[in-house]
Amino acid sequence: MIKLLKNNYFQNRFKIFGLLFFIPFALIAQKDSITTELCPPKTLFEIFKKKDSIYVVKPIKNSFFLVIPVIGSQPATGFVFGAVAQYTFKGKEKAAKYSIANLGITYTTKKQWLVNVKNNILLKNNKVFLSGDYRLYIFSQPNYGLGTNIIPNRRENDNFSIDSIAQPMDYNYFKFHQTVSFEVRNNFYVGGGVNIDWYSSIKDNELDVANGNLTYHYNYSQKYGFNDLEYFLTGVSLNLIYDSRDNQVNTNRGWFANINYRFNPVIFKNQGYSNVLYTEYRNFIPVSQKNDRYILGIWAYGQFVTNGKVPYLNLPAIGWDQRSRSGEGYTQGLFRGTNLIYLSTELRFPITCNQMLSGTVFTNFVTASNPETNTKLFEYVQPAIGVGLRILIDKATRTNLIVDYAWGNRSKAFYLNAGETF
Repeated sequence: MIKLLKNNYFQNRFKIFGLLFFIPFALIAQKDSITTELCPPKTLFEIFKKKDSIYVVKPIKNSFFLVIPVIGSQPATGFVFGAVAQYTFKGKEKAAKYSIANLGITYTTKKQWLVNVKNNILLKNNKVFLSGDYRLYIFSQPNYGLGTNIIPNRRENDNFSIDSIAQPMDYNYFKFHQTVSFEVRNNFYVGGGVNIDWYSSIKDNELDVANGNLTYHYNYSQKYGFNDLEYFLTGVSLNLIYDSRDNQVNTNRGWFANINYRFNPVIFKNQGYSNVLYTEYRNFIPVSQKNDRYILGIWAYGQFVTNGKVPYLNLPAIGWDQRSRSGEGYTQGLFRGTNLIYLSTELRFPITCNQMLSGTVFTNFVTASNPETNTKLFEYVQPAIGVGLRILIDKATRTNLIVDYAWGNRSKAFYLNAGETF
């Protein structure tokens, strides 16, 4: 039986969310008659054009360059500040679609340095698709154990705190994931990639073997033969992609699917053989025939260790997808397991006629397995709900500044990003 952790607090949240989710549908008939001719699109920067603005924008034909500050706070990092630069562009061909490349550099009050480079690039009139995720982290993040049953429902323990199961850890992380795929039929791509994950200088802050104080990470590493101070995961992958989205920056219609199978041979010390399957599906469904700004978005992915064992920190976990957008409402890495499935649904709707402001209401669900306790997928499901505001910052690419607030089970979080969640 699926145990969707129930309590009066969360049931009330879902009732409120349900009302918010369906209000936009009732407004469709009232706004469908309004056209872009009556309300030309207008961006935030057409209001604030001062040279000393905190935003730096350089519009170029068929491209858009944006630098925005990063300011925020979450349990995994503390207070965060830095900047993200995003370059959106497309080729000169009429059918060319927009590509995205971004660089983020942030520092936190927990003395963490986070450098991220991401790319989703279409070349040669959409014939070649590149997708990459590079990271260099001087990092710290608590571990919370495996599976989605680590948080009890309120009937079992009304005074439970997530901090009570947190086990702080410091480590350095280097990641290089890059795939190259080639179009073999319309919208269908076949390719492969290289994957490198290196965890070093691992310090398990609560570990005290001499006094019998053991941790999730230490126990897992000892059981499966990993050095708990440093380990590698290196391999190659094969991938199949279908992508009919009209715009990967902010999609109005189309769908995306990806199947990636990773082979991890033993190349270095402190490494074990494994295979990992990653599957992803995104669909964007217009819910109004007259106004394409009403969109129902669906994002689902699953990550499965199909053979062998992978190191603890490389097990599937929320918030560790390419753009670190999954699991809104929960801290990054809270839910981790040998297998993980994630589902998010989002209703996007206009607020202003000139497209400057729009909104979203969303839900997400995650389930993860833990063989140590014989916890299987779907046995426990953790939900979250949220609302968001979108502010248009570029017309051609439809790039939005997004502000989201989400509530999970005994958890909540605030997000500020450029570009849609998915």
